[in-house]
Amino acid sequence: MALSAACSRDAGDADPQGDAAASAGAADGNVTISGDDSIAERLTWRAPRVVLPEGDDDLAATRARAQVALESGDLDLGVNSAIPLYLAILGRDGDDRGARAGLERALQDLLAQGDQALAGAGDDITALRRAQQVAAVARSLRPADEAVREYLAKVDRAEQLWELNRSAEGELRAGRLGEDGGGALARVHEVLALSEGQPRAMQTLAAIESALIRRAEDAAAKGDFDDADAWIAHAAKVREDSATIPDARERVAIMRRARVLALRDEAMAALHGADGIERARARLAQILNLAAPGDPAVVELRERIDLAVHYGNFRPGQRFTDGAGGGRGPQMVVVPHGGFTMGAADDDRDAEDSEKPSRNLRFDRGFALSQHEVTVAEFRRFVDATGHRSRAERRGFSMAYDERSGNFVRRSKADWRTDFSGKVAEGALPVVHVSARDAQAYADWLASVTGQRYRLPSEAEFEYALRAGGSGQYPWGDGAPPAGAGNLTGDKDRSPGGRSWSNAFDDYDDGHWGPAPVGSFSANAFGLHDLAGNVSEWVADCWHDSYRRAPADGAAWVNPGCRTQVVRGGAWASSPVQTRSAWRAPAPVDNTNARVGFRVARDI
Repeated sequence: MALSAACSRDAGDADPQGDAAASAGAADGNVTISGDDSIAERLTWRAPRVVLPEGDDDLAATRARAQVALESGDLDLGVNSAIPLYLAILGRDGDDRGARAGLERALQDLLAQGDQALAGAGDDITALRRAQQVAAVARSLRPADEAVREYLAKVDRAEQLWELNRSAEGELRAGRLGEDGGGALARVHEVLALSEGQPRAMQTLAAIESALIRRAEDAAAKGDFDDADAWIAHAAKVREDSATIPDARERVAIMRRARVLALRDEAMAALHGADGIERARARLAQILNLAAPGDPAVVELRERIDLAVHYGNFRPGQRFTDGAGGGRGPQMVVVPHGGFTMGAADDDRDAEDSEKPSRNLRFDRGFALSQHEVTVAEFRRFVDATGHRSRAERRGFSMAYDERSGNFVRRSKADWRTDFSGKVAEGALPVVHVSARDAQAYADWLASVTGQRYRLPSEAEFEYALRAGGSGQYPWGDGAPPAGAGNLTGDKDRSPGGRSWSNAFDDYDDGHWGPAPVGSFSANAFGLHDLAGNVSEWVADCWHDSYRRAPADGAAWVNPGCRTQVVRGGAWASSPVQTRSAWRAPAPVDNTNARVGFRVARDI
């Protein structure tokens, strides 16, 4: 007698290799189920044919055999099983009360065996087949019995769960996880709707979650963290309060952080090569898509790109020297990029027309200036290396200070080796008695021996560095200079012979008459010494009577063959008016005297 069609399965679906072998090839996740991949056709049970002897004594022996089989649990599988034996006896004698009682007990025990098989039928095809066999036998014996009907319903449910689980595992192996509907997740949810917490379905659910996490990690490994986050979000919906999700998020976060740091390192390395800034910016754009706001790597890289844009491989305020002709060049200071207003203010009553019109300038890239004026010792290394003969040497004189008259006079044999009065100069003093061409020759030599772009500063660069972020009438601001502002003319200064200045800053004394050794006074806000005093300095610009049509980028304003250049910055003998930040003066390029020296600039 066949079971109902609703409980039947196609025997052609059977896979002799079993689920364990099939699930090993799954693309994502891992589910292992024992037994076949499908359910065999439901068995139609026919009682084994039992041949009974003719005598009553032999029938009693058969009854005893059936009792032994019943007690041992051998109920239905062969000719010596309890149910076939009891059925054979009843076929001979339908009123055999012992056989009827034994058959009734055998049916109860059979249903108990079926329930036991059903307990393991969720992931064991052998157990499910046994449950089906029990169903076939029970239905053959008592199709209308309520207990049998209840058992048959449980077998139908077990078969349905098996098929749904089998379908879910097939979808999983095919990679159809169902994160957007359908697929393995939909089948598992059908199972759990029928049997909450069903172990095989829960195992598949864990495998789906694992597969989604693996996809997140694969996406992260490729640098696609948007996809990684999306896969993690799908995984988080699979099992409520799953302990694996925080760990997965942490692993992806670690991969994200590693990617951010790798991109940062690539950007840092790129800055040293051709098109480095653009390549670094491209890496920064990638990092911004990955990193959280305020990420230290972003801050660091932005600062480094900004430094590279404005300073190359340097930093603002950095001090350095370059090797020069077997020694070292002047100590340089990196001047920060920025803007300022160049020239005299409209309300400056001491201003000359040549200091106007004031104009706003901006340096988008920093530059370096020597920390102080070029010294006698530094100039000597240049002369020794090149044999250069300065203008004062060739001419045989320069303008030096005369203590007896208190004036500047022509003094023979005064040149770069001598001080402001024509005596032999100490090496730490700023070199004076040099012309603009001497200064340019020194800068050209430095550029040649260092391979760097040394030059005289432009007039705009000098005033920008002199002001160092200030906007007052003087480099220190407005009004009288503070103590130690620089080597300036003060009414308390006294010459070796007791002379004093007739036009000087009130109540000021710097302790020097004549140039002081470089660096004797405090540096300004940019870390530069003596821009506001000591000696005035040659700059690269040719003289023009005003700033009209001057270069808008702060570069030197140079005309071919110009015979007059600009001198900037107050000196030890300058009046207060000549110490103003905007002060400028023309000087023939061959002029030499005890008040003018120079410093060098370098592109970075």
